[in-house]
Amino acid sequence: MLGMRVLRTRRSVRAIIAAGFALAMLAGCGGEQGGEGGGGNLSIATGGTGGVYSVYGGGLADVIGDELEGYQATAETTSASVDNMKLIARGDSDVAFTLADTAIDAVQGRASFDEKLPIRALAQIYTNYTQVVTTKGKDITSIEDLEDRRVSVGDPGSGTEVIALRVLEASGMDPEKDIKRSQLGVDESVNALRDGSIDAFFWSGGLPTGAVTDLATTDDIVLVPTADLADELQDEYGEAYQTTTIARDTYKGMSEDVETIGVPNLLVVNQDMDETLAHDLTKLLYDQKARLEQVHPEAKNLDPAAGQKVIAPVQLHPGAQRYYDESGGGS
Repeated sequence: MLGMRVLRTRRSVRAIIAAGFALAMLAGCGGEQGGEGGGGNLSIATGGTGGVYSVYGGGLADVIGDELEGYQATAETTSASVDNMKLIARGDSDVAFTLADTAIDAVQGRASFDEKLPIRALAQIYTNYTQVVTTKGKDITSIEDLEDRRVSVGDPGSGTEVIALRVLEASGMDPEKDIKRSQLGVDESVNALRDGSIDAFFWSGGLPTGAVTDLATTDDIVLVPTADLADELQDEYGEAYQTTTIARDTYKGMSEDVETIGVPNLLVVNQDMDETLAHDLTKLLYDQKARLEQVHPEAKNLDPAAGQKVIAPVQLHPGAQRYYDESGGGS
């Protein structure tokens, strides 16, 4: 009898462990996606607090929960582009914001990525502006002036870091030797510049970026131009690097427009996402443009004609392509 009780107990323990393991596997999924007519929770990989990805992603999560039947969504704080590509590839996130240059690296398996990742785009959504921020009195007016200065190049694993290192190299500097390098997110960079811990910081983000707006309310900021390095970056890394302008009325205290490097932002998913879900997410993005504009002004750039023009070798997800074909925005 004792032996039978022990056997039943062991079976019960094994059953409990198996059930617990199954629940853990479900909980560990980035999003329990359903197919057509399905539903579940979607994880949206954004970026650090203080950046546009975080605000935009939060708004998108609300829209999905309110408008996409059967689905809820959560915006997750991450280190941004590089981190986001890895989260999508592993299935730990379902939708992600990323810079186009990072997405290209991920698809090609180069730079920050040891292998080709299964990334597909839903849309090109707006442009990130390379913002090299310092304050008056530091005598920094060009990238070359950053030599021997204390400079934050962005969070480890962020698209900002990728661009910052490439800009420094294009200017002839070695980021490992020629600057006193910090790796801080935009909020931390603002605080460090305020308290004198750094002399300047890189930030790649939409306009306006809340953390930079906040800095400009208390300090006389200076934005350093980078557009003169665009040709070299294009020759080395491709068409993701473009010249663009930060208008003088973007931040308080700016006295003139600043010419800089712009990089498109993409909303991406894993290539294995259900086609109907990818289609419906893409459609939702444009259908809810007015609501997303209330969340962040960069949503004003949502346009199907531009949204489907992703830069090769990145490709649209078949579900997204179906949406553009149906809407007349397809190629």
